[in-house]
Amino acid sequence: MITATDIFTISSQKQFEKIALKVFRFQYENNLVYKEFCDFLKTDVQRVKTIQQIPFLPIQFFKSHQVVSNNNPIQTTFTSSGTTGMITSKHLVTDVTLYEESYRKGFSEFYGNIENYVILALLPSYLERDGSSLIYMVEDLIKLSNHPESGFYLHNHEDLIEKLIELDQSGQNIILIGVTYALLDLIEKQKFELQNTIIMETGGMKGKRKEMIREELHEQLCDGFGVSAIHSEYGMTELLSQAYSLGNGVFECPSWMQVLIRDTEDALTYIPQGKTGGINVIDLANINSCSFIATQDLGKKYPNNSFEVLGRFDNSDIRGCNLMVL
Repeated sequence: MITATDIFTISSQKQFEKIALKVFRFQYENNLVYKEFCDFLKTDVQRVKTIQQIPFLPIQFFKSHQVVSNNNPIQTTFTSSGTTGMITSKHLVTDVTLYEESYRKGFSEFYGNIENYVILALLPSYLERDGSSLIYMVEDLIKLSNHPESGFYLHNHEDLIEKLIELDQSGQNIILIGVTYALLDLIEKQKFELQNTIIMETGGMKGKRKEMIREELHEQLCDGFGVSAIHSEYGMTELLSQAYSLGNGVFECPSWMQVLIRDTEDALTYIPQGKTGGINVIDLANINSCSFIATQDLGKKYPNNSFEVLGRFDNSDIRGCNLMVL
């Protein structure tokens, strides 16, 4: 039996690999969708001795199947955003305390005590729909900050501008977490010279603006907010953990999460550090769904398990990325 304590107290690579292999065997035995997928690949479970030998479930399965590893009642369902008529991902969560422990410990690992910050959130696309795991997390972080000034902003940019300038000038530490296009909208209305504020973008133009390469985007945001670096959060509906970048677009994972980079031509092969390929994520907090996810993101891995996100696979160019075989 693998417990939350086992997952969230990992302190070495050896320990991570040991628990990951235990989780793999547990999910093979208890997750019907994952078992069928592994069996289709003719996986000999007894011969899987390293994390590189573990099959990674294509993320698209969260759109078409119920990916769960136990029979417990569903406590909440997180859904991805999408345009009308689009099939969205559904992450069925049977123990929401695992998600809470994951993002709370993850935040603390990178930023320290939440009570040291005012949390301001500019997440209109997420706030205007139900089922967003990001809103669930940020709402809880706002409460945990225990600060009356923390809160969400929708389209009331003038209020946010006033609050941000006032708090920053008072010396208060602030984290402004925002969806990319909304942060760009904000700096078009007001140019800032912030001294005590971390700007954290969650990615995504949500169809509101043309996509930009990270360097250009961060340059614009740094200039508009008057800061030296832009922080980023890498998370998704299908994961219960997040990686963070404290600048330069290089992400680091909490100790219970890692990425591997697969070959774009052969999804079962991994490529060396520094080379571009598809991002596979191991998220051990996903013990009740699937901890081994082949995403549609492209990236590179660097030493110390840090990684960079470079874009997404084009739907017309999935090649070895897509293992939608069931």
